[in-house]
Amino acid sequence: MSAQPPHPTLLIPGPIEISDEVSQSMSHYAQSHVGQPFVNVFGETLTMLRDLFQTKNPNSQPFLIAGSGTLGWDLTAANLVEPDSFAECFSIYGAKPKQLKAPIGDRPQLPEIEAALKEKKYKAITVTHVDTSTGVLSQIQALSDLIQKVSPETLLVVDGVCSVGGEELHFDNMAIDVALTASQKAIGCPPGLSIMMVSEKAMDVFKSRKSPPGSYYASFKNWLPIMQNYEAKKPSYFATPPTQLVQALNTALKQLLSQPLEKRFAQHHKISKYVKDELTKMGLKQLPTDPNNAANTMTAIYLPEGLTPPEILPKLMAQGVVFAGGLHKEIAAKYIRFGHMGVSSMDEARGDIDKALNALKQGLAEVEKAKK
Repeated sequence: MSAQPPHPTLLIPGPIEISDEVSQSMSHYAQSHVGQPFVNVFGETLTMLRDLFQTKNPNSQPFLIAGSGTLGWDLTAANLVEPDSFAECFSIYGAKPKQLKAPIGDRPQLPEIEAALKEKKYKAITVTHVDTSTGVLSQIQALSDLIQKVSPETLLVVDGVCSVGGEELHFDNMAIDVALTASQKAIGCPPGLSIMMVSEKAMDVFKSRKSPPGSYYASFKNWLPIMQNYEAKKPSYFATPPTQLVQALNTALKQLLSQPLEKRFAQHHKISKYVKDELTKMGLKQLPTDPNNAANTMTAIYLPEGLTPPEILPKLMAQGVVFAGGLHKEIAAKYIRFGHMGVSSMDEARGDIDKALNALKQGLAEVEKAKK
């Protein structure tokens, strides 16, 4: 039984349910952010991030900064992009991008990516590993192999906010240059921490830039010595870290890394397949058009024709389950999203997944009955 107060089970694509131990770590007594006890915890946490991202290169650099996952994009753009260099999604920093889009439920295909890479030199390719709005999974290894073949100088930047800790992501083997995530999704910690791993290659790009970073708070120049000092267990200061959140992340990472990551990925895959199979039995379709494009950390579910999220979500809440509504603006009124990651997937004894599926089945039956 959980020691947490009774509450609806949170099964959205993040924030997610957290373990009792992580919850208790959030109530840690107040500490000095430059006192040795906290410095030791922060340093240990940074080192554990290396294991989470699966990098053995001592020159890869972890960053752990107060903020949301979105801060990771500012950190990337502010430090690795200069005026007249790379992409439009970072246009505020002077970038000029080419954006490759795909139909809803699909992802850009390798031939069109290859063609774009051959058109001109790009400083970076950015890709979302799991698209939180549609549940589409991108294949990072295949993309990395393509970049290494066609444009090896191009940086590979992976938005892993909804994937790190639940999807296969090997920083070194996949030759990733920047992987960014947040604390509140598959890692299983409350929101509030921006987490990033930066390769030696990307750090060299930063060190060779001709102009200063376009941000003060999101500047590697300001954060790099802080991260290096903390990991070496030395007090340092630029901005005050959220000490209780770091304690909670430390606990979450110890739990996450207590077993091989391969086992964790396999368990998320198992639960994802179970969820998707059960939804198919209910006659429900999913947004990804190909099962190989479907994420293991979440599922985006088309509702029956004529049914909208505001009609079904309150019925789920009444049964103690929280799903998310649709996010993609073109089809937001047609689907809902089910997050199945972290403790809800790893600890089957909790019963979160079956509780959610049963609530959905019952909720749909109630709606159908009411319409007759």
